[in-house]
Amino acid sequence: MTTPDATSLLSFATAGSVDDGKSTLVGRLLCDTRSVHTDQLADIERASRDRDGTEPDLALFSDGLRAEREQGITIDVAYRYFSTPRRRFVLADTPGHVQYTRNMVTGISHADLVVILADARNGVVEQTLRHVAISALLRVPQLVLAVNKMDLVDWDEQTFAGIARNFTEHAAILGAREVTAIPISALTGDNVVSPSSRMTWYRGPSLLSHLQTTPARPDLSKGPTRFPVQYVLRSGTTTCPQRGYAGRIASGRFRVGEAVTVLPSGQCTTIDAIDVLGRPVDIARAPQSVTLRLAGQLDVPRGDLIASGHDVPRTTREVRATVCHLHDHPLRSGDRLLLKHGSRTVRALVTEIIDRLDIATLEQRTGSGELRANDIGTVHLRTSEPLALDAYAHSPHTGSFVLIEPVRGDTYSAGLCWRQLKISAQRSRGILPGLGNRLTASP
Repeated sequence: MTTPDATSLLSFATAGSVDDGKSTLVGRLLCDTRSVHTDQLADIERASRDRDGTEPDLALFSDGLRAEREQGITIDVAYRYFSTPRRRFVLADTPGHVQYTRNMVTGISHADLVVILADARNGVVEQTLRHVAISALLRVPQLVLAVNKMDLVDWDEQTFAGIARNFTEHAAILGAREVTAIPISALTGDNVVSPSSRMTWYRGPSLLSHLQTTPARPDLSKGPTRFPVQYVLRSGTTTCPQRGYAGRIASGRFRVGEAVTVLPSGQCTTIDAIDVLGRPVDIARAPQSVTLRLAGQLDVPRGDLIASGHDVPRTTREVRATVCHLHDHPLRSGDRLLLKHGSRTVRALVTEIIDRLDIATLEQRTGSGELRANDIGTVHLRTSEPLALDAYAHSPHTGSFVLIEPVRGDTYSAGLCWRQLKISAQRSRGILPGLGNRLTASP
């Protein structure tokens, strides 16, 4: 494994239950890496004095909304950008309250790594497991368990070891592939940026050291070749019209002369030209925004998908997927919604709520008939038009979608597609489809 250089970027998110110290940890990282301007620090010190605090409240660096400061909780996702001599970072501080789990889903959807905090006094709680389940569903490559507030348990090694063991066991069941546990105190700074002198029994890296050396997600250009058409550009003359298809390459790479397939129509053609910022190029790769020009006069509207002729996703109107329900109104069988997949939006009918994950027991519950806010479950949908769907593990962009209420335009659920699965014997333990190493795809 190569060490990332100063130009590399890591996107990571923090998650955890209420009062586990996420915002304080963010403030500690920003302060100890000297990523805070003098006027920002003065503002925080003034706000802390107004709240009868003698020391600067580090949580205020990310809790910027008035309601957040009044209630002492994170409500919206707070993005912070900082860097060290070794790396650049984009940090998403996500809310911990179960009511705002939908915001947490947004925050970690593009994360290379998620730091999940646990209060050393409380250990692994239900909301901790919910965050692990969502991280596993979204295929976040790495999880970091930060056991916070070690100062309140006298820096006890056995307390940390018990929480780390419990968390790792649950994470493995939910499909998390790589977990690193680090004992910290965000308030005092122990093991956040610098190693702790009060936990000499811990010989691993500090949190920042781990963030500086962990690899980012695989290069998008090495995935399957996928290009959702966002806009059709017309030029030329009436007798000789020309069309260009503008958008952003979701994954893979395109070459001039390459054979491609347009979906869902299934039309086969080749690439005549590729334009990047108005200049012709021979090759383009994700995540570049480009204009593709295809051979022949084809009907390719917005919402179609252009894929490599060697790796074509299957088109279908029957969608079986795992969803995280985000709306206060339950998702029920018979609901008629809109399904947005890439740049394509179609009507969809919820034909069945297959099961729901019980976060407390990690078992799948059948027969509920609905999913309530923050529930995770498996559903079956029927769409009005065929969609070109990948398995989420194969291509996250073309393997995900959102369900939208058609009248008000509210986002109902975030969904992840998965191929037909051959369930292992451990299916009876209640693992959701698509969560990882306990399920295998059928040939």
